[in-house]
Amino acid sequence: MAADISRRKFIKAGATAALGLTVVPNTILGKSFGHVSPSDKLNIIGVGIGGRGAGVLNGIKDQNIIGLCDVDWSYSDKVFKNYPAAKKYYDYRKMYDELGKSADAVLVATADHTHAIIASEAITMGKHVYVEKPLTHTVYESRLLTKLAAKYQVATQMGNQGASDEGVRKTCSWIWNGEIGEVTKVEAFTDRPIWPQGLPRPEGLEKVPKTLNWDLFIGPAKERPYNPIYTPWNWRGWWDFGTGALGDMACHILHPAFKALKLGYPTKAQGSSTLLLTDCAPNAQSVRLTFPARDNLAKVAMPEVEVYWYDGGLKPMRPAGVPANKDLNDAGGSVIFHGTKDTLICGCYG
Repeated sequence: MAADISRRKFIKAGATAALGLTVVPNTILGKSFGHVSPSDKLNIIGVGIGGRGAGVLNGIKDQNIIGLCDVDWSYSDKVFKNYPAAKKYYDYRKMYDELGKSADAVLVATADHTHAIIASEAITMGKHVYVEKPLTHTVYESRLLTKLAAKYQVATQMGNQGASDEGVRKTCSWIWNGEIGEVTKVEAFTDRPIWPQGLPRPEGLEKVPKTLNWDLFIGPAKERPYNPIYTPWNWRGWWDFGTGALGDMACHILHPAFKALKLGYPTKAQGSSTLLLTDCAPNAQSVRLTFPARDNLAKVAMPEVEVYWYDGGLKPMRPAGVPANKDLNDAGGSVIFHGTKDTLICGCYG
């Protein structure tokens, strides 16, 4: 009977059922020697495939990639060639119009400022959605996507893959077991930005490459003349398109702290940075967030805690006992939990 389960029925069974099916032997699903029949594959379309999107696609390349969209066909040329059966688009709206009814899920890995509009349209079409981190460009947009996902009952995932790594679970387990006592201070840093920041808005006019649709890249942002400093990749440091080093990496690095300490909203916030500019994120900054006490756990209390963030080359002082030659930067950053009994240090993904 399981061999007769179609792709459509499989999707309609919901995300919970899907997770359960992935752990049973292939033979139960009628798959011999690792072969997956076309009816068991998902039809997936991708938006923003030249950068991080290429890596995400590689992880699902065994599915039916039926459509790919990118505003820069030079930057994404290699990816297009890797999926010759997928139809190519500049405009995601045209792809939705033509392939929307056939698609089961949508991958979104564009610049931050277009995440919400592309993902929200996919969700309202009833499509399951994977959105790269940071989830959105603004807090409002994140809340909107959360409400839409609940309303349309679709499976969603944000690209902070480290959240499910073993390191995060170990960090939580040790803290919840009281191994380092009550945590009253957390320090976190990243080695970002590794793209330009702290720059004034460029002047002059540059010719738009023929392979780039600049208007579609701008999307919902305010119109501005093209300059190669914005895209590809470097949009992260510009406020109209990205969220700077903190927005780009804190969703990874601070996740163990939020999860292990069950943090909600801070009651106080204070920041300091290099020169503030209207268009570009600062070269470096430090931020202090104060979170109120939470409900105590069985083996440890959850008192008020101060969380410090550093980027742009700024780092916290090295805790006592850390070997002098030990690099605390693990895959892009690190988190230091200061407890009343001991100190715990984990990497970017736990």
